[in-house]
Amino acid sequence: MQALIIIDLQKALCNQEPLPFNIQQIISNINELLCHAIERNYPVIFVQHEASFIPVGEEGWKILDELSVPDKAIFISKTTANAFLQTKLNASLNDLKVNHLLVCGYASEFCIDTTIRAAAALGYDVTLISDAHTTHSKPHASAEAIILHENATLPELTSFNVKIDVAASREILTLK
Repeated sequence: MQALIIIDLQKALCNQEPLPFNIQQIISNINELLCHAIERNYPVIFVQHEASFIPVGEEGWKILDELSVPDKAIFISKTTANAFLQTKLNASLNDLKVNHLLVCGYASEFCIDTTIRAAAALGYDVTLISDAHTTHSKPHASAEAIILHENATLPELTSFNVKIDVAASREILTLK
């Protein structure tokens, strides 16, 4: 079974100027993926970062209003870039008998990258949704370059002996 994992699409992270790269298109793509997950009855998990600058329960900690959060969505809090480290994510996935993760959200080079590597180390097959993750530009690279780098690099990690794919949201939406 697969699960849709949506990482850190929170107000404090994604509503700051300048906005993350292509955020409105990312939100649109993720909303389509959410509808797909509901139609196919596979789990949706929102991962939310909590830190001193994002206190739990405060407005900035909340998921973006533009996202269509399903009633059955699962919410996981994390305190590091790794959504598995000291969280209930792995236990929740095991309880649901999930073996394949569809990963999207924010920030491509931090929480997305780290969580995908951790998932692979735990034995999960992973698909990074190439047009459903974003970040902010950094002094050393534009957000677009960072996203392209992650899309190109992560599938090359073969030492985990699991499959790490990259697919556009339209490819996911056409799968049965």
